[in-house]
Amino acid sequence: MKHVSLLILVGTALLGTAPVASAQQHPTKSTTGKVSVINSDSVSAAQIYREFAEVAPKAFNIPNAPRFAIVGKDSKFYLGIGGTLKGTGSFDFGDPITNANEFTTSAINMSPTPGNGGLVQFSAQQSGIFLNFIALPGTKDRVGVYISANFMGDGYGLQLQYGYINYRGFTVGYDYSLFTDVAAGVPTIDYEGPNAFTAIPNAVFDYRHSFNKTVSVGIGAELPQDSYTNSSYTATVNQRVPDIPAYVQFAWGGGSSWIRFSGILRNLYYRNEVKDKNHDIVGWGVKASGSAQLGGGFTAYYQGVYGQGVSSYYQDLNGCNLDLTPDPDNMGKLKAVKSWGAYGGLQYNFTPNLYCTGTYSQVRTYAKKYSGGAISWDNQYRYAQYVVGNLFYNINSVVTWGIEYIWGRRVNYSGLQEHDNRIQTMLQVNF
Repeated sequence: MKHVSLLILVGTALLGTAPVASAQQHPTKSTTGKVSVINSDSVSAAQIYREFAEVAPKAFNIPNAPRFAIVGKDSKFYLGIGGTLKGTGSFDFGDPITNANEFTTSAINMSPTPGNGGLVQFSAQQSGIFLNFIALPGTKDRVGVYISANFMGDGYGLQLQYGYINYRGFTVGYDYSLFTDVAAGVPTIDYEGPNAFTAIPNAVFDYRHSFNKTVSVGIGAELPQDSYTNSSYTATVNQRVPDIPAYVQFAWGGGSSWIRFSGILRNLYYRNEVKDKNHDIVGWGVKASGSAQLGGGFTAYYQGVYGQGVSSYYQDLNGCNLDLTPDPDNMGKLKAVKSWGAYGGLQYNFTPNLYCTGTYSQVRTYAKKYSGGAISWDNQYRYAQYVVGNLFYNINSVVTWGIEYIWGRRVNYSGLQEHDNRIQTMLQVNF
């Protein structure tokens, strides 16, 4: 055991899942923080932090570097373990969404029960644990393994967030789709965030490559995401072809600002029961996303998406049966639904430990009017809006407090609409 050293990684940049600006690619403090190293002369804590941060996701609410790390013999592996305890309390008024963690506008009840115009909710389900393992650090053969889970499962059961392997640019396992620009996500207490955010976890086989500090690219093959509205004459069948996402990214300001252009191609299979044969439809989507340091304490976040047959990639529409809907002109056929979504957010740092954000987001779909579907055209989601404003305060290097207001509205094709308001707060401890 004399070759194993325990490092206590402390400081703001090592806050794990703490909702601070440094969890993005826009650090407001040192990216290494203060580090106390016990019995380790062969490697610095700053070097360990950089290795962990390169393997970890870049999302706001996802663990980054751990507080505790074990350095193996000859510094050939690092093992980091960390976690967070996050408690939230909220009050909804309007047409309450009965999920304390995710304010999903598509989940607004379009037939509310009289007398249920308010709802108090508490939750600690966003709490989680994570493991970050690196073998052969600092070499071209470095292997990174990242696993994190929270308690968002039924009855506070563990639910996998990430579980992937990094090797020479390849990412294999369970990760957010390559069509997701996770670092462009706006800081929120709401676990889901803007309804237009294309942040969908998936089984992936992706490859990323950076040519320099300015230009990077990626391409992948991922598990198909499909959700259809079938008519009496169609049926969903097994998918044959993986979804193919790709991107090219241009960065500036040392990587603190960037714009990413993404695309995705899909082959969507279904069964035409009139002709007793399978058909496929090509789905596609294009996206621009990123973030920019504007100076004066301001940071912008943005994303715009357009496509057809890609509704499953919006957080708000995943599982809402809007990739394909019945073709009104051809019995036994389905048609890809056109859609677009966009959000813009602005963050202002009063001090390194106190900041606020404001964001507007909208998603719209364009399903042609049909009859006889499993979900009537009138009751289909037409568009929804999401507005959020919040304030975060890092009380110290361990504890963070936040308060947030969210407004959301859903409108169906019939013109029926409902809305919800949420005021919530959180207290988070990182360990």
